[in-house]
Parts: sequence; structure tokens; C-alpha cells
Amino acid sequence: MLARMNASTPFHLAFPVDDLAAAEKFYAGTLGCRTGRRSPRWIDFDFFGHQITAHLRPEECRTAATNPVDGDAVPVRHFGAVLAWPDWDALAARLEAAGIEFLIRPRIRFRGKAGEQGTFFIRDPAGNALEFKTFRDPKRLFAPGKADDHA
Repeated sequence: MLARMNASTPFHLAFPVDDLAAAEKFYAGTLGCRTGRRSPRWIDFDFFGHQITAHLRPEECRTAATNPVDGDAVPVRHFGAVLAWPDWDALAARLEAAGIEFLIRPRIRFRGKAGEQGTFFIRDPAGNALEFKTFRDPKRLFAPGKADDHA
């Protein structure tokens, strides 16, 4: 059996982009991610302590289908980060000030339920959907509940 993952165990995610310069401007510039290793076809980013890699594959870029979640059309294929509430607020304000269009504006989802959370969605320049979440009680991240209690 594998050791249980914990908050200090970073994950790795590779995803397609159609323009590496635009990806770097967005992830490093707009989101403030530190850049790591790179080649002419990919760039590593420090995404809130996790390693994500933008791979140049324009033919793989497409808009994700959506599912209804608590009244929103949530992109099925997405990734993101769970932030402390003040950091989530600050990022939302910074993105709004930068003129970034929200797919789903910052809001509280599942009010009063086990999965209550702050959430918002944006897209990167290649169309990849990103979600940023926060919980007043971080222990609620993996709280059990019915399917309509959290996503």
C-alpha cells in the first residue's frame, strides 16, 4: 500500500497549451507562478507549491464540457488550487483588477452544507479551466456528504 498523501506532498499535472509565450505570461505574470525547467516545447511552473507543466500541443486544446453543480455550469476538465481564505480573496481581486474574465465569478457554494466553499473559475489563454477554492474550515475539504453537498 502506498503512503498516504498529505498537504506537503506536491502533485504534478501536465496540460496542453497552444502558445508557450502566452502560457508563461498568464501563469508567471498573471498568477505569479515561478517558472522552472523549460524546453522549446514545455515549461514547468510552481503552481502554489505543485509542479504543473504546460506542453505545446495546440491540437489538444479544446473547451471542456460542463456539468451542473449548485446552479453553475462547471467545466468537467479543470484543475486548480485550494487556498487560504485571505489568499483566495486577494487572488480574486487581483484577477478582477487585471481584467481576467471569470467563467464563474467568486461565490460561496453549498452554503450551510458539509462542502461549503468559496470558488471561482477562469480560463488560461489556451482555454484550460482553472478553479480556485477556499474553505473557512480546511478540514471540510474531504468532508463526507451527499453528492450534491460538494464537488
